[in-house]
Amino acid sequence: MAVDIKNLNHNQLNDLITKAQARQGELRKEKVAKLREKIHALIKAEGYSFEDIFGNARGGKTRRSGGTVAPKYRNPADPEQVWSGRGKRPRWFNDALKAGKKEKDLAI
Repeated sequence: MAVDIKNLNHNQLNDLITKAQARQGELRKEKVAKLREKIHALIKAEGYSFEDIFGNARGGKTRRSGGTVAPKYRNPADPEQVWSGRGKRPRWFNDALKAGKKEKDLAI
């Protein structure tokens, strides 16, 4: 099917481009589906499951559940208040810095 694009007006050309891009997307989806089927068939032929090869999370990142971090700073006025040095600074830490203390003075 040859289309003489020199004889098309602006609207016809835009319509042709839109249809061509839609068809290109359809072909890509078909190719991806066929490839996915081939991969699943190959995995099954080898005696494995998809989860054995790629894990349980499909495409998602697993988030580590971080444990507690040891405190790095202690409030001299209230030794119960500690800060690990991560995240937003606590109010007592900022107040101590404004009062003239240095970070190393607050370190544990």
